[in-house]
Amino acid sequence: MHFALPALLLAFAPAVISQPSRPNKPITLSHSGGFQIGGKIINSPFNQNATLSCDHGYMEYFIPWRPRRTSIVMWHSSSTQVWQNRWDGGEGYKDKFLRRNYPVYLWDGPRVGRANWACEPTIYTPNYQDQSNFVAWNFGPRWPLWWDDVQFPTRDTAAWQQATSARYVEYDTKANVDLQSDAAAVAADSGKVGKDIVYLTNSAGGLRAMVTATKANGTNIKGIVTYESIGYVFPDNINVTASLGGFGPYVVPLERFKKLAKLTAIQFVWGDHRPENHTSVIESRLVAKLINQYGGNAKVLKLGDDAGLKGSTHIPFADLDNEEVAGLLDDVLGDNGLDEYEDGDDWN
Repeated sequence: MHFALPALLLAFAPAVISQPSRPNKPITLSHSGGFQIGGKIINSPFNQNATLSCDHGYMEYFIPWRPRRTSIVMWHSSSTQVWQNRWDGGEGYKDKFLRRNYPVYLWDGPRVGRANWACEPTIYTPNYQDQSNFVAWNFGPRWPLWWDDVQFPTRDTAAWQQATSARYVEYDTKANVDLQSDAAAVAADSGKVGKDIVYLTNSAGGLRAMVTATKANGTNIKGIVTYESIGYVFPDNINVTASLGGFGPYVVPLERFKKLAKLTAIQFVWGDHRPENHTSVIESRLVAKLINQYGGNAKVLKLGDDAGLKGSTHIPFADLDNEEVAGLLDDVLGDNGLDEYEDGDDWN
């Protein structure tokens, strides 16, 4: 059963953001800020004394007054907005996990968002894809029909406008996967993001985080939780053809792939409207099996079949039931010893 997007939804409407109810526990920060990391310095071809610092990543951070040891790095594939609010403007993952006392980092990879200073010319060409995004983000089977159980405020015109306009330019190429994962690996190895990092990713960000884990030299990356990851890393000892696109398959030497098996936990999360025969779901199960074959701890979670959550979109952590989705992340962190406090005490 589906229902049509109201005609009113197609007209621009002033934003009405829902006001959160008074939280039981305030968010108390020790400090917050941001920094650039990675990238390079290049010389002008016309003047060797003129330089450009470019292709860096940008990390914004929020550190609780009494933090847990695990740093949560939120890696988007559209804009940081998806981590900041629920679809209706309610509390997003950023505040939910700050309230749980996790240090939270919002990551913009090179050439994206606040890190868009590129080392080479880039061209922006408008791509009229609001309607195709509606389907890609699993709001419904086709524009303008919503899934009848979708976890989105379907009658809120402002919510739709917020969702479809909160975008950065994406560069869906293998070269960009390498560019972003190179910078992220530098960030992970630097220690500036902590010594116990868990990446939360969405869509194409999942591939980039997995590649990052195979490139990092240290052991600071402890886990990856991907929400509807489009694209996967494979070892070079199986029959998989690498792609030059930004959605994989991305093939690495076996020894690099085995780094994924050394992580404390990996979880690939899917909503209930993503069928088992979807290419990326199939790939996630295969990659989990390969990781576990080398002693890893990788699992696939179907929000519908395994957790009873219905109507999930492509971005379930922004859905109306995101508190329930966050509870499943609590389980992953707790079950794998990634929820401890820096001072070793468990009081909240």
